Amino acid sequence: MDLVIFDCDGVMIDSEGIACATDAEALSEIGYPITMERVMERFAGVPANAMYATIEAEMGRALPAGFKDRVDQRILDKYRTELKPIEGIKEVLSEIRIKKCVASSSTPSKLALGLVETGVFDLVYPHVFSTVLVGRGKPHPDIFLYSARMMGVDVSKCVVVEDSVAGVTAAKAAGMRAIGFTGGSHCLPDHADKLIAAGADTVIDDMHLLPNALQ
Repeated sequence: MDLVIFDCDGVMIDSEGIACATDAEALSEIGYPITMERVMERFAGVPANAMYATIEAEMGRALPAGFKDRVDQRILDKYRTELKPIEGIKEVLSEIRIKKCVASSSTPSKLALGLVETGVFDLVYPHVFSTVLVGRGKPHPDIFLYSARMMGVDVSKCVVVEDSVAGVTAAKAAGMRAIGFTGGSHCLPDHADKLIAAGADTVIDDMHLLPNALQ
């Protein structure tokens, strides 16, 4: 492999639990009752705009004005007080000697804040890509194809590290290998099975295992 493409949320920073819990709370408040686990199951790895479009279609009405901005602010506030890096990610980023980059469904501001608050940003800068740069988000392959092109690596030489079904699906659609990761605090006991079913070539539950998985 010549390039490792990391998802961010749930792979580099332990943020999926924060985001899914906040989304569930806010959606329930406006009459769309949903649990954190259900948000995780349905929408983890999917861009927020796509998630909200699905919810609006199911509700039969638009979300309240400014809803997304208010939810984003709640999440960002929690990032500053609750967010932690995935255990081992800093050591692994320093250990891996081949090219690496980040490809995330988060907006650039949310992505940057999460990486900065956890001390990971300097280890991946400037190779940080958001799905706002492409036409379609995960589970479409666009962001991974874009990342490979920007890094100058053929897709056959890329491996993606992903914690979501949408992300693994996108990686396989791009023609890349995929390593599923289940070490985030949000991952339920059956999560590895879901990633394998989505096409993951292997699954690890500890970031320290990544170098061996790459070999």
